[in-house]
Amino acid sequence: MNGRKVLLIVGGGIAAYKACELVRLIRKAGGSVRCVLTAGGAQFITPMTLAALSEQQVFTNLFDLKDEAEMGHIQLSREADLVVVAPATADLLAKMAAGIADDLATTLLLATDKQVLAAPAMNVRMWQHAATQRNVAQLRNDGVTVLEPDEGEMACGEYGPGRLPEPEAIFAAIQAALGGPGPLSGRHVIVTAGPTHEPIDPVRVIANRSSGKQGFAIAGALAALGARVTLVAGPVNLETPAGVARRDVETAEEMEQAVLAALPADAAVLVAAVADWRVEPAGEKLKKEAGPPVLDWRRTPDILAGLATHDLRPHLIVGFAAETENVAAEAAAKRARKGADWIVANDVSGDVMGGDANAVHLITGTDAESWDRMSKTDVARRLAQRIAHALS
Repeated sequence: MNGRKVLLIVGGGIAAYKACELVRLIRKAGGSVRCVLTAGGAQFITPMTLAALSEQQVFTNLFDLKDEAEMGHIQLSREADLVVVAPATADLLAKMAAGIADDLATTLLLATDKQVLAAPAMNVRMWQHAATQRNVAQLRNDGVTVLEPDEGEMACGEYGPGRLPEPEAIFAAIQAALGGPGPLSGRHVIVTAGPTHEPIDPVRVIANRSSGKQGFAIAGALAALGARVTLVAGPVNLETPAGVARRDVETAEEMEQAVLAALPADAAVLVAAVADWRVEPAGEKLKKEAGPPVLDWRRTPDILAGLATHDLRPHLIVGFAAETENVAAEAAAKRARKGADWIVANDVSGDVMGGDANAVHLITGTDAESWDRMSKTDVARRLAQRIAHALS
């Protein structure tokens, strides 16, 4: 960040206080920050706070005659290396998508020729509303980097996606946007995610309830730390995380081939819930009138165990274990049996498969940690930091 300039637009909302820590992180890394505080943002933090942290003047008013005598809003919009909006409220996102310029912040956003990164924060219903999703899609099509909000309990008492990402995550995204080095820069990590589908006939498959959310979150968190990420995804309907190279597969055999094709890698995080069994699929649809079919069951490839003994074995292999009982003990046994370095175990007896939160155990061989239930995004960030430390 040495010498890099960030223009930070602070929107309204209780999460505005996190902008203070973001300013501190940027400056600690050698960057400079100029802050624009919206009228809504000023209801939660003061210009004096941001001025003290940034050691620069804070801008609030489009019609400040002293600054506008020299078209200050144009200068502000062009002199930064990156424009960051955090928190980006639903209102700000809507105005950005529509090209509205009715205050200093939105005028700067319309006038800038620099890259823009937005970190949303709002109520879960507002985030999930069709209008907000439409605005986010438009902004991404326009080239704006819009981060995914965190999931968790909100100030209003509701739970779900809409929380502002933590300052460390936004800072990592800023580094990635500026091409700055992250702790995983130069590292290649393979991530698998989602289920596999093993066909029985042309219309039926053997599958499971894995949503792919945890694996996709981990891929995004690793990319945010600077890693080159290859995401091998089973059949899921999820958006590819920013900066991630994605390869879609269907069966366990296809997933294994894609993982091996992506080697060499510094680490592999095998999150996918791979089907353990497959059958030789029938060429035509099986008719119920013929009675229950006799299926010839066969084992699918053991991707984790195979990778652990491969000539190009990654330095760090992290497996996942979805268990319904004796979670930590089963995970420790799986780690030893498969030859993995770490196993992340989670209890899937509730709503984890398809849900938005997770409570996991990290088994490293020398240690076992139990993490409290948290959003899958937070699990991903925590695991990515541990991987970065292990590879350092």
